[in-house]
Amino acid sequence: MNIPTTQPGGMPAPGTTTATGAPLAQGFKPDIPRRVVEIPGTPPKRVAPTGTEGNAAASTEMRKLIVGRDISLSGEIAACDVLVVEGTVEAKLRDGRVIEIADSGLFKGSVEIDDADIGGRFEGDITVRGTLKVRGTGRITGSIRYGTLEVENGGQLSGTIEVLTGGIKPAAPKVAETVAGE
Repeated sequence: MNIPTTQPGGMPAPGTTTATGAPLAQGFKPDIPRRVVEIPGTPPKRVAPTGTEGNAAASTEMRKLIVGRDISLSGEIAACDVLVVEGTVEAKLRDGRVIEIADSGLFKGSVEIDDADIGGRFEGDITVRGTLKVRGTGRITGSIRYGTLEVENGGQLSGTIEVLTGGIKPAAPKVAETVAGE
């Protein structure tokens, strides 16, 4: 039986071989590198190879939710270790580990968290058991409770501000008195 090895126009027929006898690739898929986002204060994330996202080793990774630019999310967020806000979130987040609000991000609602890094806007009630870091572009409005506080030049806090004394990482007494007195 004679099977044609070319199609009209000189293209190889599907399922045929090249001149060297190697089979032609069917459905070529290029390897596209995955982007890894590093969050200050968290352990480096290891990227699992494609296709292993659901295995037991990958499930030990921290549960992360990234709300990208121009994306809006509203509701209650549970079982989230790391929340990265680049867009807009109106929600209640309880018992998480880290929240990071990028310069472009806006969070409206309430948060109880271990550590926070605020570079955008936060409006509502925030309780940070560990360190609350406000970047130079960050603004927090509302009820603010924290263990330790770091504010870069230009960062803004307005509303009710309280130092936690029984938190996971309690603030040193001198720092707490200086900040509370302002």
